[in-house]
Amino acid sequence: MNKAKFEIRFLHEAMHFLEHLDEQARDKIVYNIDKARYANNPELFKKLRDEIWEFGTVYAGIQYRLLAFWSKANNTNTLVIATHGIVKKADKMPEKEISKAIAIMEKYLSHL
Repeated sequence: MNKAKFEIRFLHEAMHFLEHLDEQARDKIVYNIDKARYANNPELFKKLRDEIWEFGTVYAGIQYRLLAFWSKANNTNTLVIATHGIVKKADKMPEKEISKAIAIMEKYLSHL
């Protein structure tokens, strides 16, 4: 099997989002994230802007998104840090969600 391109860590808010979803939706999201670790697929994981990326899953007609960033602070593992999740209503990611992910990223990186 191919080697994973990155490891994933879920910050508190991302875990909280996942824990409060329907079990089947959560399972599909986790499955897609795991799939994205091995294959470049922009439907599963794509760059939004600057250093912010999103994991995307559509389940039962609902768009779920987890925002994330790359952390290369640890040279042994390439980490993707999931900041938080949303249920997306429109095609375009709301600017306030990108800003929130940037703020979480900056706080995270300042504590390394």
